[in-house]
Amino acid sequence: MSSPPAAPVSRPVPGAHGPLLVVMLGLVTAIGPLSLDMYLPAFPALAGDLGVSDAQVQLSLTTCLIGLAVGQLVCGPLSDRWGRRRPLIAGVGAYAVFSYLCALAPTAPALAGLRLVEGVAGGVGVVVARAIVRDLHAGVAAAKYFSRLTLIFGVAPIAAPALGSAVLKVTSWPGVFVALGVIATLLTLLIGWRLPETLPPARRSPGGLADTARTARILVRDRTYLGYALAQAFAFAALFSYISGSSFVLQDGYGLSPTTFSLLFGLNACGLIVLSQVNGRLLDRYPPRRLLLATLVAQGAAGGIVFAAALLGSLPGLLVGLFVLVGTIGMVTPNATALALDRHPERAGTAAALLGGIQSVIAAVAAPLIGFGDPGRGAPMAVAIMSFALVALLSVVVLARAATARAV
Repeated sequence: MSSPPAAPVSRPVPGAHGPLLVVMLGLVTAIGPLSLDMYLPAFPALAGDLGVSDAQVQLSLTTCLIGLAVGQLVCGPLSDRWGRRRPLIAGVGAYAVFSYLCALAPTAPALAGLRLVEGVAGGVGVVVARAIVRDLHAGVAAAKYFSRLTLIFGVAPIAAPALGSAVLKVTSWPGVFVALGVIATLLTLLIGWRLPETLPPARRSPGGLADTARTARILVRDRTYLGYALAQAFAFAALFSYISGSSFVLQDGYGLSPTTFSLLFGLNACGLIVLSQVNGRLLDRYPPRRLLLATLVAQGAAGGIVFAAALLGSLPGLLVGLFVLVGTIGMVTPNATALALDRHPERAGTAAALLGGIQSVIAAVAAPLIGFGDPGRGAPMAVAIMSFALVALLSVVVLARAATARAV
């Protein structure tokens, strides 16, 4: 059952408007890509240092994603009850602590376990940041705000591998996690100093676990919400297939150096940044749903290009397809997020939690799929990218049909 339409409104909150809030929320949202991308250049070296297979190294990505899902699913409803500020400070602070502990991991299983808990803490920040935006904005205004956040979110994939490569030049892979801990520590201090509370006590949910379960059932039964949530999740799974497999494909399969790989990774993220800002401009002329559908079609085409290039062993074709794939996320994320959350303003934390939880779980399933086959010239990665991209498109077409989707 769908919830009644909500009028696009902005609620005045002291100190909740301005560039500093955008920066803070963007950095909190960037915890996800920083956690996943910063140690990508270290994958081959990490596998050799710990004496494990590529798939075992990729397991630490999977556990981090599972943790991100759990953190969002647990803390999203709690933020509806306790407010946004305190859970955010606690989550980012805990992320810093467990990042430092990851640097001390003696074995691959220990690293995977610590990454699980680190992901839980990181998920708190991701879900609360989305809920804060929905506290303040709705409809097209929310989609535009998410596009602004994507500008910062997109810088993370550029900076993360380059920063990881720089750390690896002066130390080994544990230094990457120390750097993550320092970033999170500084962010915790900034949030504690300047972040306002955007959910006043009068608008908080008084319910407990039973109320949370009831809200979750309402969300899952809303076909339109679920369609947008699954579209974002499978589009991200296509992206994560690239994140998980590209370091092995491009460095081992095509012989690129870690530095060259980082530069190409950053170039792809530039496409994401550009399209996220183009999306903000296009929202003045086109509704979010139309932009989302067009972008998902483009992502499916990119998956086809990647698949053909992998079969032919064409590095230029592969790079072109991957560039388009990553760029489309700059439009998929803000539009799908705004369309989904706009339907449930009264339960924004829980809606954001389920949105992020579905995304993380599906991406977690994608990671080990890439490691089961020989990465070679990229065929396993290409199959996963193309498949996930097509399912993302079908999710909107089948579930969030135009006849049932409320115009935003």
